[in-house]
Amino acid sequence: MVWSPSADPSILLLARRPHFLPAISHPTTGSFTAGRDGPEGTYAALSESDLPVLFLADTSKDDPLAAVVPLDDDLPDRIGALTRLSRTWLARAPLSDTRMTAEQRRRFRLKLRAADGHMNGATYREIAAAIYGEGRVESDPWKTSPLRDAAIAFVEGGLALINGGYLKLLRHRRRR
Repeated sequence: MVWSPSADPSILLLARRPHFLPAISHPTTGSFTAGRDGPEGTYAALSESDLPVLFLADTSKDDPLAAVVPLDDDLPDRIGALTRLSRTWLARAPLSDTRMTAEQRRRFRLKLRAADGHMNGATYREIAAAIYGEGRVESDPWKTSPLRDAAIAFVEGGLALINGGYLKLLRHRRRR
């Protein structure tokens, strides 16, 4: 899937390096996956880390490159992506993308499974059984079971994600 840089701030914008800067010590040729053209330029990824990049118009992977970092509300996310690129580039241990924790990813999958089941006619009880196991669901009275409430919440959360809420996952949560 290719996201727009306006939706996903982890996409690094790459342009031709200004000629007045000193030459780089190691070339970038071959470090990127094959590109996919879009209206903004060519989308690709850094091969070693699968970090998404966008080569802006009139820029190719064979050019000496520079990163363009927009100064906007997503600056911390963009700097994080640039830091991940830097570590990969310098052959250091890569940093993981911290926009979602392992627990958030687990709950994300459960929400989508629950919403998928709901949209395909599964009852909340059937969804709870698929998530928690039939034995746990059978152990409590269904109408007052916390698993019932959890199944309903997973379905509602999954439907919210499907209706555009997933875009929030592409950014870090920030205190205002």
